[in-house]
Amino acid sequence: MSKSFRSTIMILIYLALVMCASPLQAETGNPSKPNIVLVLMDNFGYGEVGVYGGGVLRGAATPRIDSLADEGARFTNYNVEPECTPSRAALMTGRYGIRTRLQEDGLPPRDIWYGITKYEYTLAEMLSDSGYATGIFGKWHLGDTEGRLPTDQGFDEWYGIPRSSDRAYWPDSTIFEEGVHPSAVFTYVMTGKRGQKPEQGEVYGRAKRATIDREITDHAIDFIKRKAAARQPFFAYLPYTQTHNPADPHPDYKGKTRNGPFADVLAQTDAYVGELLDTIEELGLRENTIFIFTSDNGREGRPGSGGFTGPWRGGMFSPYEGSLRVPFLIRWPGKIPPERESNELVHAVDLFVTLATWAGGKIPKDRTLDGVDQSEFLMGQSEESARDSMVIYVDNELFGVKWRNWKMLLKDLDEEDYSVKTLAYPTFYNLIVDPKEEHPERNYVADTWVDYPLYQVLEDFQASLEEDPGTPDPDY
Repeated sequence: MSKSFRSTIMILIYLALVMCASPLQAETGNPSKPNIVLVLMDNFGYGEVGVYGGGVLRGAATPRIDSLADEGARFTNYNVEPECTPSRAALMTGRYGIRTRLQEDGLPPRDIWYGITKYEYTLAEMLSDSGYATGIFGKWHLGDTEGRLPTDQGFDEWYGIPRSSDRAYWPDSTIFEEGVHPSAVFTYVMTGKRGQKPEQGEVYGRAKRATIDREITDHAIDFIKRKAAARQPFFAYLPYTQTHNPADPHPDYKGKTRNGPFADVLAQTDAYVGELLDTIEELGLRENTIFIFTSDNGREGRPGSGGFTGPWRGGMFSPYEGSLRVPFLIRWPGKIPPERESNELVHAVDLFVTLATWAGGKIPKDRTLDGVDQSEFLMGQSEESARDSMVIYVDNELFGVKWRNWKMLLKDLDEEDYSVKTLAYPTFYNLIVDPKEEHPERNYVADTWVDYPLYQVLEDFQASLEEDPGTPDPDY
């Protein structure tokens, strides 16, 4: 074989290897910046999916969501705040909702949640500053006035709704009266890009309610494909609108399970998560993508509204575990060990700091952060969580605290009429012995030596609130 012929063969082999490798290189982007896909369900209880005791028990198997536990980690003590807006605020800022709450503009102080201020430094802003493309596809619910929509708070693009899904009832209601309150208008599906005023699309009525999660998934997949082709690390945030009432399945899934609309929506969600996972796989992004599935709070609060909290008592708006504990599944192949399971305490505020560690993002120093870095714990380098306590607020009221496996409640909630009762003596629950919080122990019981560490958590948090500089200006 001549030297020139061998050289030609070597060049052809090299070109073939380059041609084979280039698409993968183009798709995986920067391996030092893992892609992040975060699926956030709405009013979705701990016990809905198979690996948390639901799935077929709830009328619909969830094999695609369950696969995240097989290929990654499942946490049984992941905690959130007991209501949509404060919970999303905690996730987006790494700060308890009590620090970030904003009441509606121009109104006297009232016990309502409206959103976060422009001052807050969001997860999207942190990742954007670190070089990520950021997209939100779904429900925002953190403010709908100028400067407070997602494309004002760090997201490059948005498709979804600004408020809550219960407004989908209004356009079809014969008793709805428009104009009785300045905010009593229909919700519209919004589309927006950073630096531009979002555009209103279709009215968010019951028909749109049934199809929007399909569209959210399609927009997210398109975003992932575009950013993979551009070799840019991305943050795809999918705050789905389900399973918040009304649970209206897509026409393709209506009646599919024969177990009612909630089960149909559960089957639909599992399929949509499967499509996201398949997209990640097909683009060669699996090894360099953090995929998270979780929820903003437990099932709908009112009795008979559907939803399953597994072994835990209560639903949203309450201080009980059925409100606070939700599924949390995370997969990052090669970094997070497969089939990892833990009952160590984690809180939604921890995601901001943890993802900043993984993404090389900056942590703001001009405000108090409640989140802690859970990167070593999540990756199995430590068996212990970086936190052992959390405070419990319902709306603006301090209800109690958790420390390790113990809970202390200073107030109780009537789960029928939502009336609040301040307790003369705190109640204590050992959540290992009494997971359903059925047998409160009063402070005269010997076991309640735990009031010392529990009260210490409260005292430390109250001190941190006083020291927190807070929002300098509500319009900032």
